[in-house]
Amino acid sequence: MSTADEPALASDSRIGRGALARGAVTGVAAWLLGYLVAYVWKAEAVAEALRGVGVVSQLLGGDAVPAWKGVTWLFLNAHFVATRVPTVAGGTRTANFATGEGGSVALLALPVLVLLAAGFLAARGRSGGPTAGAAAGATLVVGYLPLSAAAAFAATHAIGDTQATVSADPVTAILLAGAVYPVALGAVGGAAAALVE
Repeated sequence: MSTADEPALASDSRIGRGALARGAVTGVAAWLLGYLVAYVWKAEAVAEALRGVGVVSQLLGGDAVPAWKGVTWLFLNAHFVATRVPTVAGGTRTANFATGEGGSVALLALPVLVLLAAGFLAARGRSGGPTAGAAAGATLVVGYLPLSAAAAFAATHAIGDTQATVSADPVTAILLAGAVYPVALGAVGGAAAALVE
């Protein structure tokens, strides 16, 4: 094949480097925007709710739980990622503070809306119809997955000097929040962008 044919082939490819880069940047922006909205919206309530845990942690020689960790658990909960909490008996239980009693079910819509909009933006101006738009929207995973995984590990909090920790479930943080949400919702937003154009 001649080199004159190469640009045409590159433009026909489903996902090129430019689309991946755009998806990565848009995915990072979507994650940060979602977290920022959750923080502004819920940080005060989360800090109040964590006071009891912080007191226990401090009594056991540790630090109080910072609000950013609590908001991270809540934001991941909005993706149906469970938070693992130690029990008095020495085991762990899982909780979802977004859907549990006194939670904020409205928070569940936050990642959905942000990822639909991000998928739409990632696919804007792309030719090739809804399938190509969906593929471009799904590239959000390139930026969204690393932040979801990093947040799950960074927000782990030791309760005092004990082995007990409060943390997001790393498996669902990676698979569900990091991969399924951005791929599925980004694809829908990307397909919508292609249909609108």
